[in-house]
Amino acid sequence: MSLPPLVEPAAELTVDEVRRYSRHLIIPDVGMDGQKRLKNAKVLCVGAGGLGSPALMYLAAAGVGTLGIVEFDEVDESNLQRQIIHSQADIGKSKAVSAKETVLGINPYVQVEVHEERLDSSNVMELFARYDLIVDGTDNFATRYLVNDACVLLNKPYVWGSIYRFDGQASVFWSEHGPCYRCLYPEPPPPGMVPSCAEGGVLGVLCASIGSIQVTEAIKVLTGTGEPLVGRLMIYDALEMTYRQVKVRKDPDCAVCGESPTVTELIDYEAFCGVVSDEAQAAAAGSTITPAQLKEWIDADEKIDIIDVREPNEYEIVSIPGARLVPKNEFLMGNALSGLPQDRRIVLHCKTGVRSAEVLAVLKNAGFADAVHVGGGVIGWVNQIEPQKPVY
Repeated sequence: MSLPPLVEPAAELTVDEVRRYSRHLIIPDVGMDGQKRLKNAKVLCVGAGGLGSPALMYLAAAGVGTLGIVEFDEVDESNLQRQIIHSQADIGKSKAVSAKETVLGINPYVQVEVHEERLDSSNVMELFARYDLIVDGTDNFATRYLVNDACVLLNKPYVWGSIYRFDGQASVFWSEHGPCYRCLYPEPPPPGMVPSCAEGGVLGVLCASIGSIQVTEAIKVLTGTGEPLVGRLMIYDALEMTYRQVKVRKDPDCAVCGESPTVTELIDYEAFCGVVSDEAQAAAAGSTITPAQLKEWIDADEKIDIIDVREPNEYEIVSIPGARLVPKNEFLMGNALSGLPQDRRIVLHCKTGVRSAEVLAVLKNAGFADAVHVGGGVIGWVNQIEPQKPVY
C-alpha cells in the first residue's frame, strides 16, 4: 500500500548537498522534495552489527539528516566478517563510536547521536520518542519484542530485518497502517529452538542484502515513495537466490495492537522470551561447574566423560581436550542416551552454557542425577584455561 510521507521536508538543500545528492534529485519519485524529507528525518538504528552496519552506511550516504545509534557492545575480531562499518583498527573500541566515525567519514552533513547503552524497558520509550523511524538490526527475540511493543505504544513505524546462515527476512511494521511483529509471531519460539547467528552462523554478505532492503524501505516510508513492505514479509534464500513474499494480516486478537490489547505497557522481555527454559534452569542449579573445576578434574584423572553438545563445524574450530562430540539434537531425539557410560560422571559443555543446560535437563530426567555442565562453555575454557586457542 502507498503511504503518505512520514516527515516534512527541510527548508532547503545547500549547494554542496545538491551536488552530493544529485543522483537522487534527478529521480522523479525522489527529487528535491524527497531529498529534503530525508534531510529532515531522524532515524534510529538499534544495533551497529551485521544489519546495522550496511543500514547506517547507506542511510548516511542517502542523506538522512539525523542518525541515532543504540549499541552497547565492543568490536570483536569475529565481527569483521560481516560488520563492515568496523575495521581491524577498531577491535576493542565501542561499536557505537566506531560506527559514528565511519558514518561521518561517509557523510559529514549527517548529525550522529550515539547511545552507548543496552536497550531495555527503562530507556526504550524515551529514546524512540526522539526519532521518526526505527530500524531494527537486533539478533535476539527479547529485544525484537521490546522494539515492536515500544513502537506500537508510541505509534512509530519500524523496519525489521532478520538473518540466519543463508536466509533473510524483512518487513515494515506500523500498527497504524498494518500488522505489527506480534501479528506475525505472537509468541517467541521455545528456548533453544532457534539458534542465534553466534551459534548457527551467518553468511557475511547476507547482512548487506537484508540491510540494504531495510534502508530501501526506510527511504520509501520517509519520503512517501512506492509501496513499503507494510503487511508483507519478504523472504530471501541466498542459496537458491530467490525472493518471495508472504502477506501478513493485522491480527484483531494481537496482544499489543489488537482490538482489545492485553499488553498496554512494556513487560519483562527476558522472562517472556525465556533465553533458557525453566527445566534447564532447574537442572543447572547446583549442577554447574566452572572451567577451572573441569581442569582440576582432568588433571586429577577423575572418572568423567566430557561431552561437547555443539555442532561438528564448531568442534573443528576449537575443543576442550578429551571432549567427545555428541550434538544436542542427538540427546533431544533420545538417540544418545544409550551410549552414555554408567561408571563415569557426565560433564556437558557447549559454546557458552545455554545448549548444555538444555541437554543437562534431558539427562537429569533420564536418571543421570550426578551429571553437570560447564558454565561459560568452551568460550569460558579458552578465556580462563587455554587463551592461545581461538574463539568464535
